[in-house]
Amino acid sequence: MRILGIETSCDETSASVVEDGREVFSNVVSSSLKDHQKYGGIIPEIASRRQLELIHTVVREALEEAQLKLEEIDVIAVTKSPGLIGSLLVGVSFARALAFALKKSLIEVDHIKAHLYANFLRFKGGEFQEPTLPAIGLVVSGGHSSLFHVKNFHHCILLGQTRDDAAGEAYDKVARVLGLGYPGGPILDRLAKEGVNKQIHFPCADLPGTFDFSFSGVKTAVLYHLKKNKASDEFSVKRIAYAFQESVVSILVEKSIAACKKKKLKTLLIGGGVAANSALRQKFEWRGREEEINVFFPPLSLCMDNAAMIAGLAFHLMKSKG
Repeated sequence: MRILGIETSCDETSASVVEDGREVFSNVVSSSLKDHQKYGGIIPEIASRRQLELIHTVVREALEEAQLKLEEIDVIAVTKSPGLIGSLLVGVSFARALAFALKKSLIEVDHIKAHLYANFLRFKGGEFQEPTLPAIGLVVSGGHSSLFHVKNFHHCILLGQTRDDAAGEAYDKVARVLGLGYPGGPILDRLAKEGVNKQIHFPCADLPGTFDFSFSGVKTAVLYHLKKNKASDEFSVKRIAYAFQESVVSILVEKSIAACKKKKLKTLLIGGGVAANSALRQKFEWRGREEEINVFFPPLSLCMDNAAMIAGLAFHLMKSKG
């Protein structure tokens, strides 16, 4: 079964062809990030307007890369939620019209669950170790920080989520406070590698007895540290970046490992844009080996929003419909 996936939940416009929920034939992503950078964040109207301009071209390129014609596609899949309303409307409207015109089935997919499914995708000719289910899943991105008990491809139970800022959102806000630009994640990750220290510590809320997260406090701690120490000769943005990242990554890792232990599971799936963070990957892999838990990350190209994860999960949703 060859599925054409369409993803337009935020600022990316993406289309992909995936066969049998596993093999990625193509995955085209066009981002309007540069249009938003001068504003320090995503402007919904700009995102949706760019998607209106790009979606036809992106879908055509995905089909060309897969060396397929529209008539050879079996199913159309599209992100239904969550996301920016205008952006979602572009993708859903295009997908529904396409499915209607081609007389093909349409599957609407949850964007968050699809991020976890990215761990089950493989590119043609690439090495691949398939995760086993059930598992614990962590989706960590600019808009979401959520822990799930993934029983199967149809059944995910929410265990905990952020009570305020998402982890990626906290990265962006701290980068803005430090005058580093947008998006903040890649910049802070790079600077943190050069700022290793034990002198600065920013507390991150533990929220004991829950699997919830809170990142507003660590963001505020950075702001207070900046105001107090900016004039000091020892002031270092790199050291602040390291301390902030260490705090955020540590709480994400420890809560996820704790969920695995509580549910007696040995598989941990990570997904979302922050899954591309080098410190996050390193610490999860180290703790996974220590606790004998198999930790899975998608390829870097499938951490960010993409249509391959939408098409992949749609395969299983289609099968369940009979």
